[in-house]
Amino acid sequence: MDKKKTGLPPLDWLRVFEAAGRLGGFSAAAREFGLTQAAVSQRIGNLEAWLGRSLFIREARGVSLTVEGESYLPLVQESLTALERNTEDLFGKAPKELRVAGLSSHINALVMGRAAAFLAAHPDVRLVTDSVARRSELGEERTWLQVRYGRGAWPGREALRIAPEVLVPMAAPGVGWDRGVIELRGERPGWQDWARETGQSAPDMARLSVDSMEHALSAARQGLGVVLGSVPLAQDLLADGRLRRLDLPELATRDGYWLTWPEDRLRSAKQRALVDGFCTALKPTE
Repeated sequence: MDKKKTGLPPLDWLRVFEAAGRLGGFSAAAREFGLTQAAVSQRIGNLEAWLGRSLFIREARGVSLTVEGESYLPLVQESLTALERNTEDLFGKAPKELRVAGLSSHINALVMGRAAAFLAAHPDVRLVTDSVARRSELGEERTWLQVRYGRGAWPGREALRIAPEVLVPMAAPGVGWDRGVIELRGERPGWQDWARETGQSAPDMARLSVDSMEHALSAARQGLGVVLGSVPLAQDLLADGRLRRLDLPELATRDGYWLTWPEDRLRSAKQRALVDGFCTALKPTE
């Protein structure tokens, strides 16, 4: 390659490189920017010529980052994010868009059901959601505002609690203990914990075992048994009668649902007010 040039390469080249590196290919980057694949390839080729280094390995089945590309990508991402944030803080007016990421089940239960009140209060704001398949992916998600489950302590992030996690036996109308219980595997307290904390008798072994609260609530809604369900996630199901709480004690936990963001992100008062208003809108009604 040619000897690298001094100074900074054009911003357009850096943005295309970041998209190609993040999305894993030139075609995906082309779709994001509305360009042809050839145009993306040309910009990245120009950037490589400028730097005097190869950033991608071109193969028949696609492209992958070189060692230099892997090292350069996070630097470019941090720089573009900082430039975008500082430009917004210095010159931006009231935010026109609020983007939030979270598990699909959390977005559906905690955001979509309460989006109307937020949008009515902020008629000039566009709400955008990004769903992820697993909680572990939130750490890699570029959307800075996120709905997370836990105890509100994530390094480098601020958090406002939307709702505490409360578990209570619930089932579809007409369904009782004779259908058995639904077991939810994972970090939430289970039936044995509920029985121990509330002094109730532990139910028999579950005939159905699932690994997500979304699936557990869906199974209960279909009449497959009694679930130790999340009150915040099931609030709409309980409100419209698709599920009913059994006349049994509830179990409050130390966990909850939180709206979180990087601690250095909300510098502008207008943006902070928007996030505060969004958090208030997401809190379930009593």
